[in-house]
Amino acid sequence: MKIIVGLGNPGEKYKKTYHNLGFIAAEDAAIELCLVFKHKKCRALVAEGYIGGEKVVVAKPQTYMNLSGESVKELLGYYKARPEDLIVVYDDYDLPKGSLRIRKEGSAGSHNGMKNIVEELGTEKFARVRIGFKGEEAIPLIDYVLSGIAKEDYPLFAETVHAAGLAAADFARGEDLDAVMRKYNKR
Repeated sequence: MKIIVGLGNPGEKYKKTYHNLGFIAAEDAAIELCLVFKHKKCRALVAEGYIGGEKVVVAKPQTYMNLSGESVKELLGYYKARPEDLIVVYDDYDLPKGSLRIRKEGSAGSHNGMKNIVEELGTEKFARVRIGFKGEEAIPLIDYVLSGIAKEDYPLFAETVHAAGLAAADFARGEDLDAVMRKYNKR
């Protein structure tokens, strides 16, 4: 059993914001795994199937970012999965723009969605793919994360987000996480 969760906010107005980079990566992972989002379970849009005989779920929580953990906890319960079966893909302001960091576990940092997941699951011991987007903008963080991605940055983010989706897909296929980290971690 493997569960990929991409973090974001539902709704058209958030679609092309930094806070939805996780949703976009989850969509790339689903495409790579030939899965289609056609169900709603556990307050998430879900694509599911079998890869090499193992159940794989790709989910986009619809709870809004700060309550992502509620949906993730429900998903793990519904599918009888463990935190080590989970990989979460999300935007991270603590990393430089366009960077990609995959980790086996760790703190939530400054990300409220991750803080809620850690709180709901009661552990930091699950994999994560962090997509960096720190820029030079002089606006409050809450406004910046919900702002639209600058057109000149589309190519950079398209490449990084696609790599994040591929990394999550490799995890779902059962590839060793250390190998996934070596393959995709970049500055």
